[in-house]
Amino acid sequence: MFIADNWQDYEVISASRGEKYERWGDIFLRRPDPQIIWPCEDFEKICKPHAVYSRSSTGGGSWTKLKSMPGTWKISYDSLGKKLTFIIEPTSFKHTGLFPEQAANWDYCGRLIEQAKKKGKKDIKILNLFAYTGGATLAASIHGADEVVHVDASKGMISRAKENVATSGLTDNYIRFIAEDCQRFVEREIRRGRKYDGIIMDPPSYGRGPSGELWKLEDSVFDFVARASLLLSDDPLFFILSSYATEITGGAVAQILRLNLPEGTIESGELGLPIKSMGIDLPCGNVARWSPF
Repeated sequence: MFIADNWQDYEVISASRGEKYERWGDIFLRRPDPQIIWPCEDFEKICKPHAVYSRSSTGGGSWTKLKSMPGTWKISYDSLGKKLTFIIEPTSFKHTGLFPEQAANWDYCGRLIEQAKKKGKKDIKILNLFAYTGGATLAASIHGADEVVHVDASKGMISRAKENVATSGLTDNYIRFIAEDCQRFVEREIRRGRKYDGIIMDPPSYGRGPSGELWKLEDSVFDFVARASLLLSDDPLFFILSSYATEITGGAVAQILRLNLPEGTIESGELGLPIKSMGIDLPCGNVARWSPF
């Protein structure tokens, strides 16, 4: 398991029977999490949240505020000695605009970019697909990528990513934001002959393609990785594929990379967050990471 255990502004305080109690800076939230299938006897005593997310029997859910709290606030993460800052905002879909477990991937790509720069590699280009609010974009940029291309179909997520770039002091760095379907963008880049030294993707479990066709991760991800792999440069650094689909294991994700990418090193497993009070780690998704080294 790849544990994101370097957080100072975020922690999972406790977890019990499908719910987790978290600290996001100075704000405490209680949210559902289907991976939590164990009990914690002290959970109700420990929980003193500012807000609780409850699912609706008809689908979706909503937040109930129990204490005064801002609509948005900021937290920071130290990525290998470099500070990233993010805007947090609870949404009607239970999310907050950030997946803290992904910090393990931020440090991974940041380390490889820094090592390449020290060895004299120039003009490092990174492509971040399904890029959400830009955690990996910020990490690649702050660690020395000369160009980062951030692609997401949601204009709202693009806007928040730009705000995160600003709060992290990276507005002078070369980051291109593309509000477009990722499959369509990849096909256009192939035609243009564009190449990237690192590719990061975190595709959704379900969605719609550019012509309205249904995207189902287990049916579509192999072919999409195959197409995206054509964008790797002749001297690449990494390819990162994350998955939050419960039907797909980290081992299966690794085989997708193995069948589509050149010979190299592939590591795979679950992304996780520590719950120090319980002495356990919370599984949060799967990832496979390829590098030529």
